[in-house]
Formats: sequence, C-alpha cells, structure tokens
Amino acid sequence: MQPLTPLDEMTPAELEAFPATLAHDDGAAARGHLARGNPIYCTTESTPAGLVEKLFPDGRRQLVRFDLAGEHVMDGDVQSEAAG
Repeated sequence: MQPLTPLDEMTPAELEAFPATLAHDDGAAARGHLARGNPIYCTTESTPAGLVEKLFPDGRRQLVRFDLAGEHVMDGDVQSEAAG
C-alpha cells in the first residue's frame, strides 16, 4: 500500500482520483487497522442518518456522531452489518 497524502496536501489530479480510489477499496486497510487493535469507522445501509458506526477489533459496534467538540457515543454497543 502506498502512503496516503493528506487531503489538504493533494494535487488537483490526486483530488480528482480520490473518489475512484475510495470506490475500489478492498477493505485491506480497514482489516489491517483492526488487526493492529484499533477501531474503524464505517456506515452501512442500516446506519441511521447523521451517525457513523465505530467498529472495534472484538466485533463490538457503537453508533457515534461527530461535531466540533469531538466524538459522541449515541448508543451503547449495537448489532448491525459491517461495511466491507
């Protein structure tokens, strides 16, 4: 995997290619992040509007929202489908 450039440092060509890169993501980076013991954030078709699912390496999930004050857990552990 090649190093990622922060969005605010991308060239116009990198910014243009970014959505296609996301669309073809195979999930390897997310799986690697989980394998290293870190949570990931995702959405699925069943994720309520305005919220994001926080998936922990042990399989737990929480519904969270973000604002300028940071991350807010909206519900305790929830059951839902994982994003790819």
